[in-house]
Amino acid sequence: MDPDPRPASGPVPSPAARPGSPARSAASPFAYPGFRWFLTGQAVSLLGSAMAPVALAFAVLDGSGGRPGDLGVVLASRMLPMLAFLVVGGVSADRFRRRTVLVAANLGSAAAQGAVAGLLLTGHYALPSVAGVEVLGGVCAAFTTPALRGLVPEVVGAAALRPANALLSTVRNAAKVLGPSLSGGLVVAVGSGPAIVCDAVSFVVAAGCLARLPGDGSRPARAAGPLWAAVRGGWREFGRVRWAAPATLSFFVINLVQTGTWQILGPALTERTAGRAAWGLVLSARGVGLLVSGAVLYRLAVGRLLAWGQAAGALGAVPLLVLGARWDAPWLVAGGFVAGLGVCVTGIAWDTSLQEHVPAHALSRVAATGDLLAYAAIPVGQLCVGPLARAYGGFRVVAIAGVVSALAAVLPLASGAVRGLRHARPEGDGEGPVPVAPGR
Repeated sequence: MDPDPRPASGPVPSPAARPGSPARSAASPFAYPGFRWFLTGQAVSLLGSAMAPVALAFAVLDGSGGRPGDLGVVLASRMLPMLAFLVVGGVSADRFRRRTVLVAANLGSAAAQGAVAGLLLTGHYALPSVAGVEVLGGVCAAFTTPALRGLVPEVVGAAALRPANALLSTVRNAAKVLGPSLSGGLVVAVGSGPAIVCDAVSFVVAAGCLARLPGDGSRPARAAGPLWAAVRGGWREFGRVRWAAPATLSFFVINLVQTGTWQILGPALTERTAGRAAWGLVLSARGVGLLVSGAVLYRLAVGRLLAWGQAAGALGAVPLLVLGARWDAPWLVAGGFVAGLGVCVTGIAWDTSLQEHVPAHALSRVAATGDLLAYAAIPVGQLCVGPLARAYGGFRVVAIAGVVSALAAVLPLASGAVRGLRHARPEGDGEGPVPVAPGR
């Protein structure tokens, strides 16, 4: 998604954007032309993506005769290429117009999901075919995330980054709440194939919304150069951002000990301590916490946003600590809500800090490098948690994971670069698109 935010008739500053007047209106992302198209495209795409895992899981299980190993192969076929191409995706987003990269990636994702749906609807399910198509989907996802991070400052400018990221986070989390339920209903009503068709259509709609963004996009200022040199340059830029490495190491450890533990041990241990129905309540409470936190951060500005995000990240360990203590359902549901509050703050703080403090020509590469280092821990943790639970007991593993992840979240606060990083003032710095009067 890569717009040049200039409207055809030229920008008309709102009264709040003029010198000497309040800056509150200028901080609204809706004051910038193109943001509504950007947000609409993201909402549709994210809803479709949230629907896809449920539909794909049932489709693979039905097509394979219930073999869970097939589902693992399909999921890995998407995850591994995404990790492998993340840095290349960041280079592409810094080298070419980000809107162009995103339109191409969305259309590629639409083709991949459409091919999967075609295989299912025609009764030609085969594991090699579906896994091969999911490889394409993983590659497209690797090009999407870095370009998205780099595009947001081009859409709204510096003055509205935090509220824009809060809105995008709210939309993302709402999709995670609604998508699985909608997908489950579609699977029951019409089958997995049509549900995956909805995901393919959502990518086409997102590409159309991106194409409607004003202007023809802005090309990065730096010369392209060889691909490998650009990759090395991204790593160097990441190293120059002194606060990025401590935060990314924190995310790596949290993903290592928390993600797999929660996904794999959480449902079974919750059933033993609080009953089967409690797991759904915990996930719903977490979703509510995510939404509430996003709404609060749309309005609330803090001076040191990254430090607040790291501190809030410790709240993500609360459900693990509650589960490890074998407390009953009300405490576990409350823990899920608190975790949602904290995780949302961490994500918004990280995205906004990157966009405010990393140069535009390197933003997507730095973001992709951080994502690669953080996400690489997830499959490692997922593979390790089962053997550890068998060796030491599930409740003990969950409790230790909670302690370690909480400590990992706050440990970056020992770095002066993390503690001292200041969130941009609401007035912005004059960079990026010019806000226009509402209604124009």
